[in-house]
Parts: sequence; C-alpha cells; structure tokens
Amino acid sequence: MAGQHGEGIAVPNLQIESVQTVSPDKVTDPLQRRQVLVSDAVGSWIYRRCFNILLYYKKVVEHESGWIVAGWMRESIGRVLVDQPLLSGRLRRGEDGHGGLEIVSNDCGLRLIEAKIPITLSEFLDKKNKDDEAKLVFWKDVDEQNPQFSPLFYIQVTNFECGGYSIGMSCNILLADLLIKENFLKKWVNIHNEKLSKTDDALKTPLFYLPNLKKPSGSPSIPIISSDQGKTRGQTVIFKIADKNVNLENESIKKIMLVCVKEAESQLGIKMGQTFPLFLKEPSNTIKIETCSRFEKGMVPWEMNLRSQVRSESWDDLGANEIVIEKGNKPTRVSHWMGSAMDGLVMALTSPQGEEASSKLNVIVSVP
Repeated sequence: MAGQHGEGIAVPNLQIESVQTVSPDKVTDPLQRRQVLVSDAVGSWIYRRCFNILLYYKKVVEHESGWIVAGWMRESIGRVLVDQPLLSGRLRRGEDGHGGLEIVSNDCGLRLIEAKIPITLSEFLDKKNKDDEAKLVFWKDVDEQNPQFSPLFYIQVTNFECGGYSIGMSCNILLADLLIKENFLKKWVNIHNEKLSKTDDALKTPLFYLPNLKKPSGSPSIPIISSDQGKTRGQTVIFKIADKNVNLENESIKKIMLVCVKEAESQLGIKMGQTFPLFLKEPSNTIKIETCSRFEKGMVPWEMNLRSQVRSESWDDLGANEIVIEKGNKPTRVSHWMGSAMDGLVMALTSPQGEEASSKLNVIVSVP
C-alpha cells in the first residue's frame, strides 16, 4: 500500500483519500509533440526516473487546510495546463509500436492526489530523514509495455494533524524542464491566487472540497502502489554555462558535462557511476538521450579552460521558495530531487527563446 515506511523509521503510514484526473480547461489544438531520440537501446530507466518538488506549509489562518488548497488546485491547474499541455499528455511509441518515442499533448490529464498522515508537520520535519519525503510526492512508474496509459505528472497534497500541509509534484524526467525552466510553479500560483481574489467570499469552500464529498465515515482509504523512489533518491546540483559558443550540436557539450559532473561530485562528496545517461533538451522541443562515460584522469588543459565557464546555481532560482498559497504564507521548507537516480544522470537544458544568450544552457547533475 502507498506510504509504507522503511524499516526502523517511526513515521506512520500515509493514507490516500482521493485520486482525481485534471485535464486542460480547453482542448489542445493543435497537439504538441516532443520527440525523444535515443542513441542506445532504451532501458527501463527511462520509464522510472522523475523530478520531484516538495513544498511544506504551516497553517497560518483558521480556514486554511490542504483540503481547501487541493480543491482550488483542481480548478487552477486546469487553466495552467492550457499553456503547458505536455504535462497532461502521454508517452507513446511510433505508429508501428517499435519505433521512436514521443510525448503527445492528448489531454489525458495529470493525477491530483489528496492524502493525510497522522503526524504533525513539525514532528515530520524533526525526523530529518529525507527518505520519508518520498511518501509526500507520489510517483508511479510509466508502464514500459503500454506507456500511453501512464500519467507523466502527479501532484499530491498531504494534510498533517496540525492543519499544516505539503504539496508534492513529480513528473517524468522527459518533462522536467517544464518545471525547472518554464516557470510552471509561478504560472500556476498566479492563476490560483487570481482565482481566489475574484471569489465573492475568500472563505468560500471550493466545489471539489473532499471532506464534503467523501462517503460516510468508515469508508477505506484508497490502496495505490507507488514507486519506491525514496531508496534511490539522487542529490542534485544545477549549473549555468557562461560560454555563449557552447551548444548541443558540437563535441564540447560532453566535455562540459564531465566538468559539471566532477564539480558536483566535489560538492556532494559522492561519485557517479562509470556510465550514466545524458539528456539533451533542445530549443526545438526534442530530447536526445545518450550514454556518457567518465574517465579517471588528471585534469587536462581543456578541462581547466571549461571550468571557468561553469558556475553553480541555486534551486531558489526555480522560485519555489516564493510560492505563496495563503497571503503571507511562504513554504517552511522546499526540497528538490531526482527519483530513481541509480547511477546518476545529467541533463542539459537550453533556455527558452528570448532569454539572454549568456544563460541559454543549464546543466543539472543528479548523483545517487
């Protein structure tokens, strides 16, 4: 059952109370597509890896709760998906069933999950065990045989006994750039708060308020098996490349990646595997996936030159620390990580068109 805790961990079981599907408010026309080009045979890892964001909120006013937040999210998420419909789409194979992969914005929807856990927020945070956080961000691996039936994006709102709550978001690694570079969180919270400000009564209960919709007491929680991604969680570092001449089409990109890997290993004190996947997200909305091999040699001249072009970035640039749901209530804590990191991975993301050229390439390194 979802929420089973690891051996020796005192955090109680999570109870999932509701699972809903949220699709864009408008039909996506024309459909958007993201091509996935894989140089090697596609391993099962492409269906398991995900990017996670987790925000914790204390209760600051009497009417605030995760149940109310989730109710309004049911409406605001539908609006933001109009601008980013790939998050509610599906991964599928080519027409013959054996060809390349692509993500299609077919409006099948993301999953919105409401849950509760019998512990206070402060008690949970005092545990200081990051493996427990995986309970608060639902993820179910994409079905490798029939990927077209699996959601690529999940949102979980978890209510704590004290009235505090958490919002956990997880998406397939092939869509991680939409959360990291495309300001999904900022777009969503702006729509969310705009909708609340136009409501006649700010305390009005949302239409999808679960406590009013649930069956009489005694109905069981929903048993759903989720991926045990907490045990293979990756620690993640993000870099910005200052060299304007670097692009995804020349050979220097892999050298840049190796420099970033070494820098991340130095910061985290953990080694990557000898080989790891490299995700290259192009401005053309295509993702290339290649296998990258590291080598254990001393620093060579080109590495010393490239190191000066690489600088560490803060996850604060994602804007999650500023996501205010209730007026004045910023997150108590924010976590970001890659699920099912295994041997690690590297992502190179180009900035959207129109941004400064000096910030056109970001590199994300996740070390298991």
